[in-house]
Amino acid sequence: MIASMTAFTLNDACMKALGAELPLFQAIFLRGVLASVALYGLVRFYGRLSLPVGAKDRWLVALRTACEVGAAFFFISALFNMPIANVTAILQALPLTVTLAGAVFLREPVGWRRWLAILVGFAGVVLIVRPGTDGFTLYSVYALLAVVCVTVRDLAARRMSAGVPSTTAAFFAALGVAVLGAIGSIGSEWVAVSAGSVGLLVLATGFLVVAILTSVMTMRVGDLAVVTPFRYTSLLVALILGLVVFGEWPDALTLIGAGVIIAMGLFTIWREQVANT
Repeated sequence: MIASMTAFTLNDACMKALGAELPLFQAIFLRGVLASVALYGLVRFYGRLSLPVGAKDRWLVALRTACEVGAAFFFISALFNMPIANVTAILQALPLTVTLAGAVFLREPVGWRRWLAILVGFAGVVLIVRPGTDGFTLYSVYALLAVVCVTVRDLAARRMSAGVPSTTAAFFAALGVAVLGAIGSIGSEWVAVSAGSVGLLVLATGFLVVAILTSVMTMRVGDLAVVTPFRYTSLLVALILGLVVFGEWPDALTLIGAGVIIAMGLFTIWREQVANT
């Protein structure tokens, strides 16, 4: 899980660096194409490329792909315009939003302690985005919408049957992101891709594939209660990359908000395990 979170964040850093040279949709398209080719090669090698047979699974794969597309647009847009640690800190609310959505839409039981943790965690999100202040922008909303998309994506993945290979779902998601980039690029001017940008795109793709594969292996083999807390290492990596690579460091309120979110997320994970024993 640490390897997966590190690779995801390194991919984010590469995409953020690309924002200085390439338009948004061009960057999304080029990475989407490279990721689709890489994942297609992997699923063909392992013989795990197959369309879901059941109508429910097909709908869930389509929903997961649509949410992946939305998450890519909103997240990369925010990443191009916000400090990487701030965007990553907002994403740490995912365990809370998944618990909330599971309770509301899937009727999963949630006790009052977890409801309280969700509310306190969202207060931490407010400390980061600070609506109504000068630091609150459209891209703060985009980061929040990325969380919504990833939440629905993860719920869709949880409802898919075991017969749907994870690599197949990942391939269609990457293909959907490439299509988004192609459609978004219509009518916009492309720029010449420098050797440095090519290198960043290849690195971003490599990190993304490693992140997906290690995440799948972790979630299928590791004990969920043990591995899930290690998702929060992505914030540590983002803080280091933000400072070293981009010269960014979050202010005190952002760090406090991130700490609140992480604390409530860990509490929620612990309470879920207690409830299931």
